[in-house]
Amino acid sequence: MKEFLSKKGVLFQELNVAADEKARNDMVSHTGQMAVPTVAVGNQYIVGFDREKLEKVLH
Repeated sequence: MKEFLSKKGVLFQELNVAADEKARNDMVSHTGQMAVPTVAVGNQYIVGFDREKLEKVLH
């Protein structure tokens, strides 16, 4: 995920949901899942590395 976003020139903030309880709770409240990677783009959340969905929300 990090490589994909970097190649696209997308600035991102990485959060360690294993160590950051607030980040983990936010992720679960928005997605209903404990899966990583999870990417938030605006108010959209993408769970897992889904290149097609990422391309759509990044354009």
